[in-house]
Amino acid sequence: MFDLGDLTLTFAFIGLLSYFWRAQGTREIALRATRKHLSQQQLKLLDGHVALRAVWFKRNGHGQVKLWRRYNFEFTATGHERYKGQVVTLGNRIEGFELEPHRFPDDVIH
Repeated sequence: MFDLGDLTLTFAFIGLLSYFWRAQGTREIALRATRKHLSQQQLKLLDGHVALRAVWFKRNGHGQVKLWRRYNFEFTATGHERYKGQVVTLGNRIEGFELEPHRFPDDVIH
């Protein structure tokens, strides 16, 4: 027989699983957007991943409270040097990118 404590633990566990499932989806959105953004600038994502570094609650443009997340990643322009970058999401939407100042290959004109 379930008591109230068991029921509470069950719902807490389901809530945690739901959070991690949705967080994984947001990370995949951030990863795809990062690859696309870097590709458009003729840069390459290193290590093939983005790493979650910060989570906070923030309101979107409609006043709804969403999870704000910052992911870090590393990229290269020449293949010889590593630079750091960040992608920020609000809910499942990309808010923006930040890239460290970096060198460009000689054959790329900017």
